[in-house]
Amino acid sequence: MIAHRATLDVSRALVQYVARLLHEERRLRGTPKGSRVLSPFRQAVMVVRWFRGEHDVPKLGRDHRVSRATAYRYIHEGIEVLAAQAPDLSQAIERAHAEGLAYVILDGTLISIDRCAEQTVSVKGEPIDAWYSGKAHQHAGNLQALSAPDAGGGRSCSRCHRGLLR
Repeated sequence: MIAHRATLDVSRALVQYVARLLHEERRLRGTPKGSRVLSPFRQAVMVVRWFRGEHDVPKLGRDHRVSRATAYRYIHEGIEVLAAQAPDLSQAIERAHAEGLAYVILDGTLISIDRCAEQTVSVKGEPIDAWYSGKAHQHAGNLQALSAPDAGGGRSCSRCHRGLLR
């Protein structure tokens, strides 16, 4: 096996932002300093790598020298702290209305997952796989985003990055 470093195609400010959120979460939980394998910054790097498409969690764990279980736990913790930053749908719609937007754009994608054993009950009362997408014929999570429409003049990119759901 050959060890090598790679460059992550995101800004350092983004990783530092996620690290601050993780640090604050640890503080709120009362996690003793030095009791985690990864610092908040290194955990943020792992979480951002996962969001950038590196969905092989055991590999991420090996890369960061943590167990598979710890890698899953760290990634889920990162997702939770990021999700807590987003307003709910009614708050996003209120913000869009306050900004004078005539409409917003709802878009989504499926993200493949490797956890497919969770069961739920269908509307017909039958047990089904909770994470199975019949339309896509794969196990996946549904990720959706709400954004402002293009107002012209290149404004949409910065406006979407500011995001209605931030």
